[in-house]
Amino acid sequence: MSTTRRPRKALPPVAPSAAATWMAARGWQPFGFQHDVWRAIGEGRSGLLHATTGAGKTYAVWLGALQHLAQADAAPEPEEAHNARTALRTRRAAAPPLTVLWITPMRALAADSLRALQAPLPDLAPTWTSGLRTGDTASGERAAQDRRLPTLLVTTPESVSLLLARADARERLASLRLVVVDEWHELVGNKRGVQVQLALARLSGWNPALQVWGMSATLGNLEEALHTLLPASVLGVPQPSPAVLVQGRIDKRLEVQVMLPARADRFAWAGHMGLSLLPQVVQSIEAAASTLVFTNTRSQAERWYQALLEARPDWAGTIALHHGSLGHEVRDWVEQGLKAGQLKAVVCTSSLDLGMDFLPVEQVLQIGSAKGVARLVQRAGRSGHAPGRSSSITLVPTHSLELVEAAAARHALAQGRIEDRHTPRAPLDVLVQHLVTVALGGGFVPDALLAEVRRAPAYAALTDNDWQWALQFVRQGGASLATYPDFHRVVPDDEGVWRVPDARLARRHRSNIGTIVSDAAMQVQFVSGGRLGSVEESFIARLRKGDVFMFAGRLLELVRTQQMTAYVRIAPKGSAALPRWSGGRMPLSNTLADAMLEQLAQAERGEFTTPEMRCAQPLLELQQTWSALPTPSRLVAETLHTREGWHLYLYPLAGRLVHLGLAGLLGWRASQQVPNTFSIAVNDYGLELLSAKPVDWATLLPRLIGKGTHTTIGSGLEDEVLASLNATEMARRRFREIARIAGLIFQSHPGEQRSSRQLQASSSLYYDVFAQYDPGNLLLAQARAELLTNELDMDRLAHTLRGMQAQTLSIHALERPTPFALPLMVERFRERLSTETLADRLARMVQALEQAADATTGTHLAQHAVQPTDMVWDLPESSGPRTPRARQAAAGDAPRRARRRHGF
Repeated sequence: MSTTRRPRKALPPVAPSAAATWMAARGWQPFGFQHDVWRAIGEGRSGLLHATTGAGKTYAVWLGALQHLAQADAAPEPEEAHNARTALRTRRAAAPPLTVLWITPMRALAADSLRALQAPLPDLAPTWTSGLRTGDTASGERAAQDRRLPTLLVTTPESVSLLLARADARERLASLRLVVVDEWHELVGNKRGVQVQLALARLSGWNPALQVWGMSATLGNLEEALHTLLPASVLGVPQPSPAVLVQGRIDKRLEVQVMLPARADRFAWAGHMGLSLLPQVVQSIEAAASTLVFTNTRSQAERWYQALLEARPDWAGTIALHHGSLGHEVRDWVEQGLKAGQLKAVVCTSSLDLGMDFLPVEQVLQIGSAKGVARLVQRAGRSGHAPGRSSSITLVPTHSLELVEAAAARHALAQGRIEDRHTPRAPLDVLVQHLVTVALGGGFVPDALLAEVRRAPAYAALTDNDWQWALQFVRQGGASLATYPDFHRVVPDDEGVWRVPDARLARRHRSNIGTIVSDAAMQVQFVSGGRLGSVEESFIARLRKGDVFMFAGRLLELVRTQQMTAYVRIAPKGSAALPRWSGGRMPLSNTLADAMLEQLAQAERGEFTTPEMRCAQPLLELQQTWSALPTPSRLVAETLHTREGWHLYLYPLAGRLVHLGLAGLLGWRASQQVPNTFSIAVNDYGLELLSAKPVDWATLLPRLIGKGTHTTIGSGLEDEVLASLNATEMARRRFREIARIAGLIFQSHPGEQRSSRQLQASSSLYYDVFAQYDPGNLLLAQARAELLTNELDMDRLAHTLRGMQAQTLSIHALERPTPFALPLMVERFRERLSTETLADRLARMVQALEQAADATTGTHLAQHAVQPTDMVWDLPESSGPRTPRARQAAAGDAPRRARRRHGF
């Protein structure tokens, strides 16, 4: 591989370029990194541009492309081109064929990108046409593109695969000279990024001179991201023009503020502070011209949107709601309103994370922790989205420990610490899908295609055995499905070219291309006919007729469900909304977790140097008085005996995914030595093991952690973790996604939508068949590997366990729950208590704990009075799972425990 890194300051161009002239006409001065990109594109190089959000990445690549591809090839301008009407009439006839493919990760971003890219065309490429091809593209536009593709096509990874699945794909894409992948950081770490890698390998194979450029704003491992983007044929040493990494050094000011409560409770539990800061949020929105209010889940977005409307009814029509479940028309209206400066505030989720240009947005509020430095920077960049403008984000903590997270995030950001993202390695389900796609797109010869696939970085180490297995799987479905014609998807013809012979199977494959797999969605529709959007089927399945839930900013009453549609009507005023929907909480990143431990170490030394840490000081000092603070060198464990049993609390601060695997592992290891039953609860800060029998944790825990040993992946740790949890059922759920991508089951056939129950039943059947009759099926192995990697974060778990072995273990016997322990109790309580019951119970518990804290510290209870109404809103969406043995025990014990009051 050969790459070069551009210097921070490039030499000025010898003469004004077309790109610089176009910018100068608008009063803009090009930055040095933009000159770097223009020059590199002109030299025929590929590369990755990494620059601050809103610094001008789009025009750096796009103007360079126009200058190199349009201006260099342009014939002398005909005299009649000065007449605008004549130019418009002749433009399509004179338009060059498809030249630039612009790939974005989101449909909304694609539409916004196209608008930005069209601006320079009249001046720099008047004969070029442009178009959009995504799932939202109208059928008429699709038909026109089928006849002739525009010169510039803005699209998504899925639509690129659909283009490759056309029988005339090579002829239609032969003229392509540049591929741009926007927001590469959003794709590099997932299967959609692998899908892009395979597409680029195919396109560069057809055209070895193809240039590939990526753009990113939030990546830590830039060199790896560059090599992951570019096919090996582009990165190869013999290339005369090596790939280039351009870093934009623009001093864009990023202000990170924290909305501090009047007081921070010493006993925090996830979510209860959120809406208590509503008056301050309203005041902040009032003072700004335009605000984005980010939340981490759609249910939280719905609740905050309703709360803002209740607080300020006069804002109706000037504030809006935006998340991925809403209908396309609603989302488009919100996006256009933001761009036009017509909306004062929008409550949103990650649906507005990426690089849409909302220049009027003055500030960003983040409800709760962003859980990662990269996500914090990405969301902050939605404000001041232009070169030279500062970006501002204000964190609104939903509980007291998020004050520490906020201080840690600012500290990590000041040090330039951003999370790394790594590509999945050789996912066979994506490869199988790609084989069928290529077979539809003109067919393939296996040896030639293998060389092409290995140019994709994710498959550089693909083994011959795995390749042969994939070929046989698409040819006959593997050893156990060979007798079923539906799995004879790709077969070689008389000339040895592998093709799809069945038109029905071809249509089915095209309808299901892609790697995005989620719970089947049900349409939400008024009985009178208006559609509101879609919601997970698993949520609707829990509701009964007459239940009320919050969606699209309204309280809705479920009337009936029919097929894959939930029919609703407006709920009567004063109705109580029932369950939350859409979980998927984001775990604490390793970068933010390390920074948080550093902040706690300073607190242990009595250093409270930031406003956030001073606000959280009463909680942290009480934690230190009753127990200890976790630090990079100290692992804190707490034991407590209550009427429920014997509790162990452990605080590695490694994120909920790691804590889930770690809790299961420790419980399993403990039960191997002394038979016992354990219930598990986890959050981002720690874990709880609750046992029915007493445990001598002071003696047992060092052995369970493995003090004096060295833990590595491959040393049996994976088997222990899988044995400790309900791994078979978890692997079945993971296998459903793999089966869908690999084409065993289908999210939809043309003209129908299948329910998640049908999909799970189908995938479970395949899972059982493979397990019994084809145990060597590599998709089973992939399900196990993805379970360990994606759901349990095995690499990080092993790293955490090694760190715990090196830390000093500090075990404290408690008389009552500490400030760090209480949130873990809440995780368990919520499993069997309603929101109202939980709030009342916690109010009593917290009052008792505050009285004990006052007796310890000499403060007065009134200073820390708890308002039960603040506790109702932002409860955790799910509690930690139990081990199989624990689940069985809890089934008989939970009703008895739920009826009695918790005692200390």
